[in-house]
Amino acid sequence: MNKILLTIAAAVAICFSACAQKNEKTGMKAHQTLVAYFSATGTTAKAAQSIADITGGTLHEIAPQTAYTNADLDWHNKQSRSSVEMGDTNARPALKETKTDLSGYDVVFIGYPIWWDEAPRIINTFIENNDLKGKTFIPFATSGGSSITNSVKALRQTYPDLNWKEGRLLNRASTESIQKWISANGL
Repeated sequence: MNKILLTIAAAVAICFSACAQKNEKTGMKAHQTLVAYFSATGTTAKAAQSIADITGGTLHEIAPQTAYTNADLDWHNKQSRSSVEMGDTNARPALKETKTDLSGYDVVFIGYPIWWDEAPRIINTFIENNDLKGKTFIPFATSGGSSITNSVKALRQTYPDLNWKEGRLLNRASTESIQKWISANGL
């Protein structure tokens, strides 16, 4: 029985070694992927989970210190919390403290719902509260009617030193289409 286990262990070690050598020869790098997301209603969380499942990445919720209520999200009310935050380009909602160490990740999928054709201000808080230089950012979003284009443009303009890749709106996206998008970004 011990000989069989040793044989299996040796075979596994040889396979791992061959894969590592192939990656070195082809220049492929194993990415440490973080899927960071803010989701006020759960829709963006589902998209984030799909990306994490496909990439094997670690989920990281960008959570506000005080959760948003339905009244806070009422975009028809100019005095609602979300309306006030989005009306102030300097607003930086406080984050709930987390224990995730972001230093070990080189690829960060960053997801959010589209608010007023932009990323919610809590995304700015997340970016500004972490040392994210040298990481590759791949934005994704969900929306009831807006595209992701303007939100990504604003993020790129606000944070030009970050390495931004092609973003995608993931409303009702299939696993296959998400996989193709991830592959198109070199992952």
